[in-house]
Amino acid sequence: MRTVVPLKQRPADYLYIGFFLINILFITYIVDLEQLVITDPSNFTYPLWPLPFFVDMVHWWGANFDPLQWLRPMWWKATIWLDVILFGPYYVAAVYAFVKGKEWIRIPSFIIMSILFTNVFIICSEEICGATPAKNLPLVLLANAPWFLVPVFMIWKMWKNEHPFTTEA
Repeated sequence: MRTVVPLKQRPADYLYIGFFLINILFITYIVDLEQLVITDPSNFTYPLWPLPFFVDMVHWWGANFDPLQWLRPMWWKATIWLDVILFGPYYVAAVYAFVKGKEWIRIPSFIIMSILFTNVFIICSEEICGATPAKNLPLVLLANAPWFLVPVFMIWKMWKNEHPFTTEA
């Protein structure tokens, strides 16, 4: 029989939970959703959601640092759709699973984190040497670093331990 190791004894999991919450509350359903709701940031009407303040913030970032976010090519939107439809629900489930120590999240984590890493690798490849390079590459790479690092560390965490949240009773 296995028992759940309390969250307070798994301090690294607080970082994962923080990552999931940032994605749920800000990235996925504000920053990314804006890019699906507004097709042309140079000619639009403010939607009901995201709020105008957030729309302006996303447009400021795209106009000043990240031309892909401004231009929104179809392949970019495809990665955003994955975020909204696939990653968002995963983040919600993962918050619950990490807090409660539910090990059923292990296999979905391999899948989702692999896709997330791949998406960010492709996006950053375009930012570095594509047709629409980032205007401030170091800043854009730094801003994207968590979406490179968290998948690597989470896959490692889940790979090294078949029971990442429990111990033998």
